[in-house]
Amino acid sequence: MSASGVKKVVLAYSGGLDTSIILKWLKEEYDCEVVTFTADIGQGEELEPARAKAEAAGVKEIYIDDLTEEFARDFVFPMFRANAIYEGEYLLGTSIARPLIAKRLIEIANETGADAISHGATGKGNDQVRFELGAYALKPDVQVIAPWREWDLLSREKLMKYAEDHGIQIDYVKQGKKSPYSMDANLLHISYEGDILEDPWAEPEEDMWRWSVSPEQAPDEPTYVELTYEKGDIVAIDGKPMSAAEVMVYLNKVGGENGIGRDDIVENRYVGMKSRGCYETPAGTIMLKAHRAIESLTLDREAAHLKDELMPKYASIVYNGYWWSPEREALQALIDHTQQVVNGVVRMKLYKGNVIVAGRKSDTNSLFDATIATFEDDEGAYDQKDASGFIKLNALRLRVAARLKK
Repeated sequence: MSASGVKKVVLAYSGGLDTSIILKWLKEEYDCEVVTFTADIGQGEELEPARAKAEAAGVKEIYIDDLTEEFARDFVFPMFRANAIYEGEYLLGTSIARPLIAKRLIEIANETGADAISHGATGKGNDQVRFELGAYALKPDVQVIAPWREWDLLSREKLMKYAEDHGIQIDYVKQGKKSPYSMDANLLHISYEGDILEDPWAEPEEDMWRWSVSPEQAPDEPTYVELTYEKGDIVAIDGKPMSAAEVMVYLNKVGGENGIGRDDIVENRYVGMKSRGCYETPAGTIMLKAHRAIESLTLDREAAHLKDELMPKYASIVYNGYWWSPEREALQALIDHTQQVVNGVVRMKLYKGNVIVAGRKSDTNSLFDATIATFEDDEGAYDQKDASGFIKLNALRLRVAARLKK
């Protein structure tokens, strides 16, 4: 056993520069066995190279798991039932992936008898909080090793020197081919930070974007899609049944083709600083607009308004890493209860970066009554004289206050 008491650690491992160095560093500093875990959550990258690198580094237990369906079904879809959006703009693409990764890290730790987990999140960001809050919620006594909070390798130059000194293979990319940005991708989004984006005044370069064409270059004809909802979740597109992950893959493709989903945000990190990032979230942008459209038809007014009041709190809970908290679970139960009636079809028009609701219907749960709402003769369905008493009762407090002012 090492002096630290750690015998085995499960590392969230991508095979990139940082986690390749962390793998070696853990062995040296903690004198322990390392298990690697690489998650496929729809980032669109080949993951087998990570296995080859882990094997070359002498790792005996290697986990590479396809979590795309679980991610979409059990994390993204429940979040979109809440219409969650952080600070009015951010669709929580990175935030919602971290609790799933934390869950799987703990499961692997339990399966392999590991007494610690490790991650490559820096001491300046939100992800360290999200990983660790999730881990502690699921395994209270687990030890967490966060190398960025322990080592002195705080620059790219130092990392490269460490790799060179220890014979760690790094994938060099020809000049002009490697992105200068720090990127994170999954089925919901791709994010970009660093380089010129550290200046909030600088406009992102067009060739930075990976998933979408610019609105200017999008087709001149709109694309229509019909989304079928059952209990608040999309279950079919244009009449074709799809799983949660299939829905997102399809909407990412068609949304990106129509220039949808780009966002440029300065957000407030949980650790206290402001951070500028750019995001592509084609499927999420469509899903948010469409879900609100079907809710507008099927949800009771006060239930809808209550959801809107609770949404910023729900979004902050997810953003700050409290997915596994009792407050999120309580809010989720309330939200899911409201979704029992959110059934129907929404027709969306996608055009040059715009997501437009072109129609919505629900054969079973629509609360829209044309005989009441019409501007034509409603044949007694609504007595307009009733509005007089309604207005006077609601104006009573205003009239009393106005008399006092005089």
